[in-house]
Amino acid sequence: MKRCLLISAVSCSMMLGLVPASGAQPQPAANAKFDSYIDGMESRLARQHQSPNGFLAGTDTSGNIRNGLRGGELIVEKLTPADGVELPGAMLHHWRGTTFVAGARAADAERLMKDFNSYPQFFAPQVVQAHLIRERDEDGVDHVSASMRVCQKHVITVVMDAAYDVTFNRLDQSHGYSLSRSTRISEIEAPGTSKERTLGASEEHGFLWRLNTYWSWEERDGGLYMQVETVSLTRSIPVGLGWAIGPFVESVPRESLEFTLRSVCNVLRR
Repeated sequence: MKRCLLISAVSCSMMLGLVPASGAQPQPAANAKFDSYIDGMESRLARQHQSPNGFLAGTDTSGNIRNGLRGGELIVEKLTPADGVELPGAMLHHWRGTTFVAGARAADAERLMKDFNSYPQFFAPQVVQAHLIRERDEDGVDHVSASMRVCQKHVITVVMDAAYDVTFNRLDQSHGYSLSRSTRISEIEAPGTSKERTLGASEEHGFLWRLNTYWSWEERDGGLYMQVETVSLTRSIPVGLGWAIGPFVESVPRESLEFTLRSVCNVLRR
């Protein structure tokens, strides 16, 4: 943890000065189109979760999933439309990952997902801090508010504090899913030092404005199939700064999803 924060302090001070701040939060039109995209995606997930043989994406009419998964394969797919999503001053990123953990159970996945205070242990070094703020139960659905500090490094290192609203749904003993929506994401300057501070809206660089994460898990075939989809909103890449910002905003969404899915598998196997 200290190593991550020290690297962040050095990297941010040396390199972020070369990256101009975006000067604003996403434009209302970008937020509106992101919301519209999310509405369509969540409607598709709702239909998917009601299907006996199609609870997870990628299953055939008999509910079968690619055999390679049961051999330990990790499938990562880019779902962002090939022709892109036109967002003024912003970019949308949509990824999905699927895997299988032999011997794991649906109850194990739900227990792991709800253990926010252990996230720094489960997802180090990306998750530096995590706290459960409050939880409540409404009509059998668990609602949780949580906060996290995350450390992302790719050419430059960025530390962000984020708050999320999360819901957990258990359909039966073998099927469950969760929906996580960011409510606040703030960039941190000089993390872990005496000069640490939260950047104002006009100072932030727009590396991550919004992040929604959707988990689905299904217990069968002697283990647990797990699927996660992430949809994020970032700033556009300024002309001439693709070398610094491009790898971060384009590669981090995929790498973060893959890292998280592998970490979950490792915890469940233990």
